[in-house]
Amino acid sequence: MSDNAYSRKKQPEQVRRALLDCAATLAVEGGLSAVTLQAVAAAAGVTKGGLLHHFASKQILVEAVFADLLAELGREIDGYMTADDEAYGRFTRAYVRAAFADHELGMRSPWAALSVSLIAEPALRQLWSDWLEARLSDHRGTDGAPMLEIVRLAADGVWLADLLQPDTGPRRDLTGLRSHLLSLASGMAVPAA
Repeated sequence: MSDNAYSRKKQPEQVRRALLDCAATLAVEGGLSAVTLQAVAAAAGVTKGGLLHHFASKQILVEAVFADLLAELGREIDGYMTADDEAYGRFTRAYVRAAFADHELGMRSPWAALSVSLIAEPALRQLWSDWLEARLSDHRGTDGAPMLEIVRLAADGVWLADLLQPDTGPRRDLTGLRSHLLSLASGMAVPAA
């Protein structure tokens, strides 16, 4: 018997996961404009109708991919926090580590294509703002100091500046900047350059 939409067992969660993964891959490879419903459906091996069963529009699909990336970022930050014994600034240090983690990937980072869209897309900005506000609220007791906000904003700035660098040639060495920001988030004196 052939393996087609009529005979294969329905696995909606696996299909949904495949659609999210394929949309993210298309965004990395060709930018957000490459994420069309037809392209995502074809990459996932489903019909466009099958895709529309899970995501009623491209906008809803893109928002779901972004929410999925935020969940992944949350897990990454949680992992860094688990490995950090110092309470003061723990979330901020984890945030810095996450911001610097995909430096070598440049525009191949799953964040690159969607984050550029963040600037122009109100719905994605709202998802980001809600996510960050919830995380900051959770860690206000340990990460509410103004210096820690400065460190997080500096990490955002380094991440954006790095993202805007051309993909040709070697990536900049950001080790020193990362170390300085982590030191500031620990309340330690910044080592001399």
